[in-house]
Amino acid sequence: MRSQTADPKNSSTVTEFILVGFEQSSPSTRALLFTLFLALYSLAMAMNGLIIFITWTDPRLNSPMYFFLGHLSFLDVCFITTTIPQMLVHLVTKNHTVSFVSCMTQMYLVFLVGVAECILLAFMAYDRYVAICHPLNYAQIMSQKVCVRLVCSSWIFGMVNGIFLEYISFRNPFCKDNHIENFFCEAPIVIALSCGDLKFTMKLIFVDAIVVLLSPMVLIITSYARILASILRRASSSGRGKTFSTCASHLTVVVFFYTSAMFSYMNPRSTHGPDKDKPFSLLYTIITPMCNPVIYSFRNKEMKGAMGRALGIGSLAQAESV
Repeated sequence: MRSQTADPKNSSTVTEFILVGFEQSSPSTRALLFTLFLALYSLAMAMNGLIIFITWTDPRLNSPMYFFLGHLSFLDVCFITTTIPQMLVHLVTKNHTVSFVSCMTQMYLVFLVGVAECILLAFMAYDRYVAICHPLNYAQIMSQKVCVRLVCSSWIFGMVNGIFLEYISFRNPFCKDNHIENFFCEAPIVIALSCGDLKFTMKLIFVDAIVVLLSPMVLIITSYARILASILRRASSSGRGKTFSTCASHLTVVVFFYTSAMFSYMNPRSTHGPDKDKPFSLLYTIITPMCNPVIYSFRNKEMKGAMGRALGIGSLAQAESV
């Protein structure tokens, strides 16, 4: 039930949350949304699952770029599984309640996977920089041991940062309204329901977002600035087109993911609202994970060939030589 006062002394402690999400939509609209999101979720799971399978089993994709791509797809699978199945259930049921512990767990998993993906995208940009600007030393710099360490460090940083964000998000008691104006427990919205010094908590979230989002973005921008300078200086016109195509795929993913994450965690809460939060939340929780395989795979002839071999489709396999 809604609590009518924000005074901790006069309010009952919140023990559960209600995800409003699309609760106010008509039954026909919810049915349409359920069908749409179920299709998108199934498509994202299938495509990311296929990429995980072929990058980890196809010997022709034995390179750092595909090693990172496989782990990116695994992170995307974890990301959408953390939020979308719950939303699908709430679209067809009247009970939109989640326990306090479930909300905490979901927020931690979103923190973990989201931060790990931010770091991994930066490492993928660095991998492209080394491949294009230092091709003779590429195998030595990006050895298998180095790649494993980079992936592990992204997971470790995500786990540690997730613990920090979880602590500052739930350090204050919750004694206000327990209705979350979104389809999952998103940190800034949940924090706004707590008592205590919210400005200090949001400042910590903002500072953490600078480290987690802007620091990797600086590495990404620096890497691609040097790649661009190297391409314009010494590559042929055909080589430029191929390199630009590869880099454009990665940059497209970065723009989608970082734009939506920055809006959610670096904008003042006064600029937010249900109509603004939900579209951006959908962008980085389901649209980006679904687009990643399309952006990376269907613009890459080696991936097309590997997908054709995995599915036994000759036409796709022949695309490798087109």
